[in-house]
Amino acid sequence: MSTFEAIILALIQGLTEFLPISSSAHLILPSQLLGWQDQGLAFDVAVHVGTLAAVMFYYRKEVGELLVGWFASFRGRHSAAGRMAWFLVWATVPAGLAGLFGNDIIENYGRSALVIAGTTILFGLLLWFADSRASERSSLDKLTLRQALLIGIAQAVALIPGTSRSGITMTAGLLLGLTRSDAARFSFLLSIPVILLAGGYKGIQLVQQTAPVAWDLVAIGTLVAFVSAYVCIKLFLQVIEKMGMLPFVIYRLLLGVVLLWLFL
Repeated sequence: MSTFEAIILALIQGLTEFLPISSSAHLILPSQLLGWQDQGLAFDVAVHVGTLAAVMFYYRKEVGELLVGWFASFRGRHSAAGRMAWFLVWATVPAGLAGLFGNDIIENYGRSALVIAGTTILFGLLLWFADSRASERSSLDKLTLRQALLIGIAQAVALIPGTSRSGITMTAGLLLGLTRSDAARFSFLLSIPVILLAGGYKGIQLVQQTAPVAWDLVAIGTLVAFVSAYVCIKLFLQVIEKMGMLPFVIYRLLLGVVLLWLFL
């Protein structure tokens, strides 16, 4: 993998990890259209670390409060932050179980261009429906465990390539009455344990492998993913406050049509 390829792939990962447009739909294009080889396990871990660092840095104050509240809850000291931390933990369970028991099925049957094109369009339309019907009558302060679990179950669906983890969790949040900004915030915070789990699993695989690691490309991937993901989060929250999800719905539909045109 060249330096140019590393920058482009890390940029794609950093941007699509948090936008509701599906990272898998975008990562298929360089390999299929340009013939680029798989980036390798070490680079995959690197971009996960970069995106994780970005979301944790952006929400650093809130993450700190969540951690303090969570650990305090073990000593019987309950707070709103501790309650939200537990919601995030429980909402991560469905995705963890789905990944544990369904990953092989997804790897064998779900990574075709046709599947990715179809889910890109289908869940794009579902996002449009949720956004157009959004009541925005609730906030994260009023979130219940049941609602958090429903968003977590939606997140598990994102194992199907083309769905978009951020897209489906924001869709679920909007359908449950959350404001656009709170649906996005819960989605971003929920990404932290999921990326930790995925990155940790890949990190264990990396330690066990004997293949040489291009540390210069790893460093580039981490940095580019971090910067692009951080900027993405900041701009995305501004866009949805002014324009809602429609720009991303239109983009998903166009992308799905392009994928169908290219690979059918």
